[in-house]
Amino acid sequence: MDTSRAQPPLAWEPLTPRGVAAFACASLRRLLLVQLFVAVLATATLVWFLATAWFPTITTAIERLPRTGEIRSGRLVWRGDSPRTLAENRFLALTVDLRHDASARSSAHIQAEFGESDLRIFSLLGFLPANYPRGWIIAFNRVDLQPWWGAWAPEILAVAGGIAIAGLMMSWCLLAVIYCPVVWLIGFFANRELTLGGSWRVAGAALLPGAVFMTLSIFLYGLGALDLVRLLSAAALHLVIGWVYLVASPLWLPRHPETPLVKNPFRTRS
Repeated sequence: MDTSRAQPPLAWEPLTPRGVAAFACASLRRLLLVQLFVAVLATATLVWFLATAWFPTITTAIERLPRTGEIRSGRLVWRGDSPRTLAENRFLALTVDLRHDASARSSAHIQAEFGESDLRIFSLLGFLPANYPRGWIIAFNRVDLQPWWGAWAPEILAVAGGIAIAGLMMSWCLLAVIYCPVVWLIGFFANRELTLGGSWRVAGAALLPGAVFMTLSIFLYGLGALDLVRLLSAAALHLVIGWVYLVASPLWLPRHPETPLVKNPFRTRS
């Protein structure tokens, strides 16, 4: 029995090219466990951000709504002052401006402005309008919304967390399928020991360093260390990080044993 070949390294950390390459010989279960750990870490950071940056503002806005009001037949029935800022912080602002005449613009990174016939979401890139649903009656007063929000806010966070974990796991799986041929070709032309299944696992692991970087960026954004422009830059950079690991990681795999060593023809004998 040939015992000269070294045992493959244990795949446990996807933060270096060597660590990502180790997943080429790991089991699918190990890759999924590591991906799940990163997904839970990212989701916990996202839920923390929502709970500390957005939800308190929503709670304050509901407390400042009038006792009566609703959205009926695609129109907002509002009996308070307009324009009016209900609540805001540096991350989120909730305002009412029936005519959208820019009298209630906020410096918050995201502003939700309720008009007479539509909702407009303002951000750095402009605004996105959304018409109120016709045929629906939606409460827009503190009497109805305060108990509803108090009861459902924890469940909304839990559902958001579950969707985030499932979305990350599914997206990493699909992206690994797309990037798998690229990883295999790099390994092929570099004469590395890499199967098609190993290429898929390397591609799946190569996406994790960018995810960890984006998780850290969201955490710093929530602490106020990053502004919205830097957060968007980090979102673009985390994609580039994944591509860099896709290219670099296969080069850390051992060479194929049948690859001959080519001698340098320009080297002279002494």
